[in-house]
Amino acid sequence: MSFELPDLPYAYDALDPYMSAETLEFHHDKHHQAYVTNGNNLLKDSGLEGKSLEEIVVESHGSNPGLFNNAGQHYNHIHFWKWMKSGGGGTSLPGKLKAAVDSDLGGYDKFKADFMNAGATQFGSGWCWLAVKDGKLEIMKTPNGENPLIHGAAPILGCDVWEHSYYIDYRNARPKYLEAFVDSLINWEYVEELFESATS
Repeated sequence: MSFELPDLPYAYDALDPYMSAETLEFHHDKHHQAYVTNGNNLLKDSGLEGKSLEEIVVESHGSNPGLFNNAGQHYNHIHFWKWMKSGGGGTSLPGKLKAAVDSDLGGYDKFKADFMNAGATQFGSGWCWLAVKDGKLEIMKTPNGENPLIHGAAPILGCDVWEHSYYIDYRNARPKYLEAFVDSLINWEYVEELFESATS
């Protein structure tokens, strides 16, 4: 398969004031496009050309760092755009997902605190995650373009804590960005869709 840049599922200014049109233009049109372009170049003659994106991420880990970094970031960003929506966030989680957050993570407030802490304490560039591992929800963090796939888990929510994701809007205040993401941007319906697929 070749990598393709997906369209944003909303207008560039749809996430204002929590994520600006300028941030989305740079992040989607420049950064994500670079992962697609570089990933396609590195995919050639890698022996992984016919694989799915998930397989490319897992199989290039540890053996082809350049391809892994770009494929990982392409995978992460395909979902990142869908993990946000205008009017998102907040405490109204769909039923099954809410029950799992309560039983596996100690409730919404503890999920929010632990998820934000994972993002705030990820040194340098990386991601914080809500993932399904062995049938249970787990909070994780990974450096750079890594994601839960290589740790035997299915990511169902991720927040990009690379500086290009928040610096235009929040400067160095990463915790404020994380709070805005959780409170005002998360597309819980998409998270639930991935949760059901990971637990069915």
